[in-house]
Amino acid sequence: MRPTSRVRAAKCQMLATSFFVLLLGFSVATMAVLMYFGDHFAIMIHVSLERNPYDAVHHWAFYVGISLAALLILGASLSTTAAVKEAQGLMAGGFLCFVLVFCALLQVAYWRFRSPSQVEDAMLDTFDLVYDRAVRSPSSTQWQELVAIQDTFLCCGKRSPFGLLERSEAELCQGEEAARKDCLQSIQSFLRIHQNIVSMLTSAGLALTVYAMLLSSFLWFAILSGYNLDRKGTYTVTPRGPSMKAPSRKQRQTLTQTLTLQAP
Repeated sequence: MRPTSRVRAAKCQMLATSFFVLLLGFSVATMAVLMYFGDHFAIMIHVSLERNPYDAVHHWAFYVGISLAALLILGASLSTTAAVKEAQGLMAGGFLCFVLVFCALLQVAYWRFRSPSQVEDAMLDTFDLVYDRAVRSPSSTQWQELVAIQDTFLCCGKRSPFGLLERSEAELCQGEEAARKDCLQSIQSFLRIHQNIVSMLTSAGLALTVYAMLLSSFLWFAILSGYNLDRKGTYTVTPRGPSMKAPSRKQRQTLTQTLTLQAP
């Protein structure tokens, strides 16, 4: 395969990869917004506690997700424009965005490996605080917040390991609510679905950014070496002086045949 053909194939692959990176960026942004403004997450962050264990994790996850989405979208846009216009500077900018995203995703993957249950523990601790305060004083605002949490997660209370419930705890689950699942189990099931989605996005992001870095570095060196696809060469037109005569018809035909034979 000739160098020009390899560069053309790399450009097509760069455009396709940038498209998937762009989709990944919008997916990450959508996931971050849903995790920040979704009912299940928002109701846990707005509980009236002096120290909410879930607060810091909630904001950290949102800002990291939005930053990664912005870098993915920016890198895909720069790489697409650079591949079309064969701009060396834009290609270097896209490569830098992919490197930053790759490093950030490595940190996310390492954090998921070291602390796989940090988000889950923070949300369960928040629920336990609200539950304990609501049980102690059923007339407080924590009781209303607990009822709102249960209605959001479609759960009811938490099961005692001894099977004994206090009077205030028994009042939580009556009638149809008694058939609901335990709130701790509901919260865990809900979070594990989102954690699986985050793991899938992280894996896809690592694979796409590695491939995009390889393509962008190859195209950067190709543009630097002068393997341009849109510009076939440099043509110089010599102005005709007043004493120069126009070529005859035979000379024009001979010149046309010569150019045709020399064309690739």
